[in-house]
Amino acid sequence: MDYAEKIGEVYSFHERRRHGRDWHDYHYRWTYHLPLRDGSAALNTHWFEVTVTRRSDGQVLFHNDWITDLFPQADNIVELVSVARSRWKTENENHNTLKTQGYHLEHNFGHGDHHLATFLLTLNLLAFLFHTVLQLLDESYQRIRLLLGARRCFFSHLRTLTTYFVFDSWQHLLDFMLEPFDSLPATNSS
Repeated sequence: MDYAEKIGEVYSFHERRRHGRDWHDYHYRWTYHLPLRDGSAALNTHWFEVTVTRRSDGQVLFHNDWITDLFPQADNIVELVSVARSRWKTENENHNTLKTQGYHLEHNFGHGDHHLATFLLTLNLLAFLFHTVLQLLDESYQRIRLLLGARRCFFSHLRTLTTYFVFDSWQHLLDFMLEPFDSLPATNSS
């Protein structure tokens, strides 16, 4: 990166945006064909960054940089940064869900002789996938989640019921959970 700056191959773009009463300065920089690692066989990538500062006091409000195989230019750099930031946000939100909503991903599964950590992580990810698909497609699941609220509450009910009862199927379990709420109207959660 230093070499690219010295030879004038770091490009930049600046814009100012109003946020409430403040003005924010967005400074974008990018360059091309940076090797991902040392060595002649290294993959070349393109690099870009954004720094957002408050105009009134110069305080840096946000800074991040990314690498990509896309070609950053003045006419697409704002969109590239927007997409990169939203992807980062989505990844953080999903990781937060896996960490705090009953999936216990923060645990270090470093126990076992061979593949236990990978196996337990895979089970966590499958559970997350399963619940996401149910949230999108299963009306009974959508209704019980709406009625019970937070995932933690749902998991608490699930744990309690499966400790004391055996159900013939997933649908049987959901029907049992919905039984006390049968007099309530169904609500579409989308």
